[in-house]
Amino acid sequence: MCGIAGIIANNAENYQNEIRKMTDAIAHRGPDSSHHELYKNAILGHRRLSIIDLSENGKQPMFSHDKNECIVLNGEIYGYQTIKNQYPEYPYRGTSDTEVILAMYKRKQEKLIHELPGMFAFAIWDEEKQQLFCARDRFGEKPFYYAIGPNNEFIFASEIKAILASGLIQPKVSPEALSHYLQYGYVSTYQSIYSNIFTLPPAHQLIWKNGKTEVSRYYSLPAKDRSISLSDAKEEFTYLLKNAVKKQLIADVEVGSFLSGGLDSSSIVALVNEFLPHQTTISFGYDHEDSELKYAKEIAEKYKTNHIEIHEKKEDLVTSLLKVSPFLDEPFADRSCIPHYEICKSARKSLTVVLSGDVGDELFGGYNFYTTENQLRNHFSYKNIIAKFGLKLYQNIKQTSFITQKNMEHPDILDFHQNSVRNFFTNEDKKLLGITAEYHQDYSFTPNPDSLNDIMRIDLEKFVPGNMMVKSDRMAMANSLEVRTPFLDIDFAEFCIQLPEQLKLNNENDKIILREAMGSYWTETIRNRNKQGFGVDIGGWFEEKNLLNFSDNLLKNPDHKVFNFIDFKATQKFLDKGQKHWNLLQLALWAENNSKYL
Repeated sequence: MCGIAGIIANNAENYQNEIRKMTDAIAHRGPDSSHHELYKNAILGHRRLSIIDLSENGKQPMFSHDKNECIVLNGEIYGYQTIKNQYPEYPYRGTSDTEVILAMYKRKQEKLIHELPGMFAFAIWDEEKQQLFCARDRFGEKPFYYAIGPNNEFIFASEIKAILASGLIQPKVSPEALSHYLQYGYVSTYQSIYSNIFTLPPAHQLIWKNGKTEVSRYYSLPAKDRSISLSDAKEEFTYLLKNAVKKQLIADVEVGSFLSGGLDSSSIVALVNEFLPHQTTISFGYDHEDSELKYAKEIAEKYKTNHIEIHEKKEDLVTSLLKVSPFLDEPFADRSCIPHYEICKSARKSLTVVLSGDVGDELFGGYNFYTTENQLRNHFSYKNIIAKFGLKLYQNIKQTSFITQKNMEHPDILDFHQNSVRNFFTNEDKKLLGITAEYHQDYSFTPNPDSLNDIMRIDLEKFVPGNMMVKSDRMAMANSLEVRTPFLDIDFAEFCIQLPEQLKLNNENDKIILREAMGSYWTETIRNRNKQGFGVDIGGWFEEKNLLNFSDNLLKNPDHKVFNFIDFKATQKFLDKGQKHWNLLQLALWAENNSKYL
């Protein structure tokens, strides 16, 4: 895993100081080495975390054999050895996956992207064409940001902080991005918090040439469901997941696994055991009755892993926030980033690469609200106006159920999902805060408003890259740790996306396909347990006096920079020690950390 940066400009040698500042700003992404390479009109920089081909032949920026091309890559190309065999004409000098992309480019140019698996963000400078070709992986596992400088320089990097470190950009906060953050707790994966710093969206490529930038989508999620029996699905599911795990174990350093004791991570650990006996597993738990550590220990004992338990440290939340927030260049309200940082920090003491069980919920239907949406859809027809009118009258006489209430409030389950799930500030709330802009996201498909599978597809294009992968990448890279996600292997993920809904969940069970295919790999306790996260109730967090004092210092100070963007008086109405309070605190902390730019 690495950090990349670059500046495309006339007389690029004049930007060597800027590129050093950029790579220094993301040193945490690659502490092993730092390099930059020059052409007349392009300078590329790289920070290296050595994982594959630890020799000098694996260092970046990497030239092609004739030096016409130069690449910087952040990520891993899974199964690259097989791809390499398909390009035998290229005179390889090393054994890295980076060089395989150069070989592919030599033969296929930009069309290589359609055959490239893995998690990645890369840029290739083509000297003959005077062109920069960039791309980002299909599910947004690795980040890529860019901006246009005052002299039409094209500036790109793995993180926003590197672009700001160049000194070439004076950022402007985007009202649309603020609106999205307030509603969902994170900035959309299709934009950045700044209107003049852009993100290359997942599954998109970018070509810069002659001072012009062209961005286009190269991949779309499969939009149609398959027809397949449970028995056939179980067999294919297991085969594809084993293959995904096997490919992601390739490294020249030890690969471990996160183990929460949940269904997803337990499945990954079980399959790793088939290829790597005596693997290292890492678990994080809070010291309270509901700790997951006991479940993780069961799986660790079953597979005789080298198991590491990390217990919550008695550190106040303010200290934790101040430690984590510098690695988040945008406001981010997911509280699990704090324990995620700690588990990555502890894992890095003995490992450089870790497998994660992330994204199982979106692929297999594991969230409670998917079950609620299924019940909503099946409860009675959204389209039945007479039934709704009757229920409205009935509600005046007798209290109706949550499901019935929600059914009457939303025209379909898609509207319920978009406006009730993971929603914090309403449009009315935002208007009170002075935010009237709205952000509308397009998808690679047209969702059926009554399809649970389409709702899961939306989460894969929206929540997964915008929230989950941001948390995973930033917290891991803060500790110079590479985290790999086998469930996002393209072959496995596409198979799961297309599975019929009834193989994922019904009114009684979730993750049906996972339970059927992997149940025999778990212990009895794991088979019977429900989903659990890192979560501690937000009210419990605000019981800490230090956190309240910290909040007061930021949010009760009318001169704070955050109130350049939201209304001070309206903000006070939301300081109720709840989730909205927490989200505003993260917004203020982001403004505090970036005050010199705002």
